[in-house]
Amino acid sequence: MKPIYLDHNATTPVDRRVVDAMLPYLTEHFGNASSVHNVGRDAKVALENAREQVAALINCLPSELYFTSGGTESDNIAVLGTAFEYRAQKRHLVVGATEHHAVIEPAEFLHEKEGFTLDLLPVDSEGFASAEKLNELLRDTTALVSVMYANNETGTIQDIATLSETARGRGVLFHTDAVQAIGKIEVDVKELGVDMLSLTGHKIYGPKGVGALFIRQGVKIAPLFYGGAHEKKRRPGTENVAGAVGLAKTLEVAEQHREEDYRRLSELADYSIERVATLVGGAHLNSPATRRIPQTVNFSFPGAEGESIVLSLDMKGIAVSSGSACTSGATEPSHVLTAMGIPLERGRAAVRFSMGRATKREQIDYVLSVLPPEVERLRSLSPGYRRSQS
Repeated sequence: MKPIYLDHNATTPVDRRVVDAMLPYLTEHFGNASSVHNVGRDAKVALENAREQVAALINCLPSELYFTSGGTESDNIAVLGTAFEYRAQKRHLVVGATEHHAVIEPAEFLHEKEGFTLDLLPVDSEGFASAEKLNELLRDTTALVSVMYANNETGTIQDIATLSETARGRGVLFHTDAVQAIGKIEVDVKELGVDMLSLTGHKIYGPKGVGALFIRQGVKIAPLFYGGAHEKKRRPGTENVAGAVGLAKTLEVAEQHREEDYRRLSELADYSIERVATLVGGAHLNSPATRRIPQTVNFSFPGAEGESIVLSLDMKGIAVSSGSACTSGATEPSHVLTAMGIPLERGRAAVRFSMGRATKREQIDYVLSVLPPEVERLRSLSPGYRRSQS
């Protein structure tokens, strides 16, 4: 059987339509977009056309969109750039307790090395943050709030519009990491009311190594890099024209498929949740039942280590994850699950299944035929679990 890939939140294959759109800018239209000759001008036109396309899809001005190398760089520019710009007046940050490490680690760096104070916005047992809790944490010295739109491990969709309105009412800038939301649910920066938004393409069948950062007109950000006037000096460096073209095409294709993908994947997710509850005794659903991106379901199987389940399923030709790809191999439970109040042993037993455009019902059925005996086998090897069941 062909390997079954259920780790689409980590990355996805590049859509052939995206490859075809990029190829001319890797070969015959190879110019440097900053060059003034015809070859360079052709590249510049392609770059700005891509900027206009991406901007239109998230409802911002082209001048508010900056191309980056991906979500991690976009997050770092937003968090560090804001902090460095306003550090003379504001030295307090609030970030969600379940953020990706691309937000948490820059914030921790600012706290530990630059003297900023840092508060983590708590979440409830399903991973949702509240505007009331956010308002309690805000200060006159708060420079930035950063809360992820859709969580990469559980799929939880935050009420970003309400959270950003709370921050805006206190005169605080608001950033959201929309890496897992873009192309899966509607992303409109005006409706969300955000000042900054990060996105990337490789989670939705686009190329790795390209992303974008929306920065609302009038928001000041200190640059992290120096060496050129590219991207209006906010992100200098020779522009990745082929990547920008690929990102624009990726979002165009994703938008075409978005509603159908959402419906189909919702059905597959609901089916998976129902069958796991029936077939695997003691399984816990860590993802919320509603208000989540549908392709993401996170379960715990107490008595079986998550990493062991991942390796066991891999031997059966099934690719899943025990959490974020950025923390694979970690022995400690996910900080996302810990922030949700999930007990230590249950957190260590967590596995994320993230489906995609090619995922079929028969593939899920095969996984569900393999998963229960593998979980029971691993539980049988756990003395602590055997004692708890005796």
